[in-house]
Amino acid sequence: MHFTSEQHLDDGVLEREFTLGEIPGTLWTPASASASAPAPLILLGHPPLGLRTMYPRLAGRARHAAADGFAAATIELPGSGDRPRWAAAEQARANLRRAMEAGEPVDDEIIDALVLPLVEKSVPEWQAALDALLSLPEIGGPVGYSGGVISIGIRLAVVEPRISAAVLFAGSLVPAAMFEEARRVTIPLHVLLQWDDEGNDRQAALDLFDAFGSKEKTLHANMGGHSGVPQFAGDAAARFFARHLR
Repeated sequence: MHFTSEQHLDDGVLEREFTLGEIPGTLWTPASASASAPAPLILLGHPPLGLRTMYPRLAGRARHAAADGFAAATIELPGSGDRPRWAAAEQARANLRRAMEAGEPVDDEIIDALVLPLVEKSVPEWQAALDALLSLPEIGGPVGYSGGVISIGIRLAVVEPRISAAVLFAGSLVPAAMFEEARRVTIPLHVLLQWDDEGNDRQAALDLFDAFGSKEKTLHANMGGHSGVPQFAGDAAARFFARHLR
């Protein structure tokens, strides 16, 4: 891990950009974090729109986490932002747009082509980032995962034992294979669902929640569309991490 820049934000949070090989990322640590008092870590997932595009939302989430004493980090997803274009992903996105613009159903072939390669490529990168982050003296466990592509969160919850709890944002375009993986998830889960999300198949989201194998799982459903997540929903997610990452 190589830090390329750093700045102190107005609330005392230290924001550092880094690279891990070819992968860019950002780490935010609260002022209280030190080698003698390492901060628990939350990995911030995001959609494949690029870190520059997602920065305001990611930084906001990170600063809320820091106010609760958590460090937060994120990495650029494959084929996004400044990373090399990924032809297969570009084609899958084009096929998705074409189906949606034509008012056609998005079939399993499109969903699998769009999501499964992203999961296969990105999860090992998240694990490599976690290795590097936990080697820093000011960062400690336990670790949580929050948001982003729900299929990535499912795979990480299954294969990464260092992740103790997850907040997942319910969404559509979940391959059938991920429902089987969801049955193997055992960590505590807090799932956010926007009830009127125009891009979300509500029943599919409910079926996925039902599939999760966790003994402790909470569904926090709110009225409103994709961008209308109320503040109190974020507060509930923060309380969830406070219970499980201390």
